[in-house]
Amino acid sequence: MLVARSHTRVAFLALLVMAAAWGSTFILIKDVVSRIPVADLLAVRFAIASLALGIVVGPRIQIFRDVLAKGALLGLLYGSAQILQTAGLAHTAASVSGFVTGLYVVATPLLAAVILRRRIARVTWLAVCLAMIGLGILSLRGFALGYGELLTVIAALLYARHIVALGHLSTPQTAMGLSLVQLIVITLICAAVAWWPTSTSEAGIQLPETNHDWLIVLYLALIASALTMVLQTWAQAHIEPSRAAVIMAMEPVWAAAFAVAFGGESITARMVIGGLLIVSSMYLVEQPERRFLRSKEYVG
Repeated sequence: MLVARSHTRVAFLALLVMAAAWGSTFILIKDVVSRIPVADLLAVRFAIASLALGIVVGPRIQIFRDVLAKGALLGLLYGSAQILQTAGLAHTAASVSGFVTGLYVVATPLLAAVILRRRIARVTWLAVCLAMIGLGILSLRGFALGYGELLTVIAALLYARHIVALGHLSTPQTAMGLSLVQLIVITLICAAVAWWPTSTSEAGIQLPETNHDWLIVLYLALIASALTMVLQTWAQAHIEPSRAAVIMAMEPVWAAAFAVAFGGESITARMVIGGLLIVSSMYLVEQPERRFLRSKEYVG
């Protein structure tokens, strides 16, 4: 039981690190997308992430047919969510997009209850409510439901489906293989969209043109894509999807912290109140696991 408790704690920390890495990307992406189209940025980012993870772990893992099929499904869900979220962002404010995307925190326990037939504890629902209120306080400054918001809602549902599926399909033994296959599939999806000609761009993928932009893309690829994919895939083999979603809701809190520390923004009451609510929700979902593991230790 001590091993299980240790794994759960490490998984909890892994998701926190993942959320911090995601949160650190906001100020970087805000800078680089003024020079590189978003779809092109995603394609290059995930291509480098796939290549890097393949070089590091590829020679040491075997990817069997079931891992390939599961990873392809997971990559399709995540890649589609990325594209829809990006398309929605072009038609709505970034703050509204962040809040609507955060609906995966609510959708995840609902999907887990329906698809996996799991009973969601009351404390988890309370944590979900606190997280959503915190997200709203952090990000919302007016809201209207339109085309962009609709696309983002669909993206949030796909993110939730990815979290539920990952929690069901991932195991500690297959985490690396699933991570690599997911990244490759996400790369293919993003590259296909980026390559498609539009009214404002020709067919092809635009690469970064300066060392500064390449450094940003490398950070996004290696830390915020390859590393975070491994962390999430491994962590969700040890933490149920509903709890994972609440922990991942720390992303905007980290984003606000990085914006204050490095982006020149000032601390506001919205940041403090919203952040405290999300941290409180994360604390709530972590408590039932502690009590469960302690009771198992006493029984043992």
